[in-house]
Amino acid sequence: QNINEYVAALIALKQKMIDGDTAFLVTSFFNCTSHFREISALRCQVEKMLQKILPLEKCQEELGSLKAELEEKKVCF
Repeated sequence: QNINEYVAALIALKQKMIDGDTAFLVTSFFNCTSHFREISALRCQVEKMLQKILPLEKCQEELGSLKAELEEKKVCF
């Protein structure tokens, strides 16, 4: 009977370990999924910001060219 109790205790312990591992894996999966969503949202925000910045950089370059032209004309007069 002692052997049967020992085996039953081992089986119960093994089941608790499996349940704990399963809970850990499920929690980890949900955390990873949540972080993946956050990262995806941040990437979208960065892409939108880049789309807004690129035209502004082009305008800044054009403004620099116009300033240089005006300075040249100013020097000529």
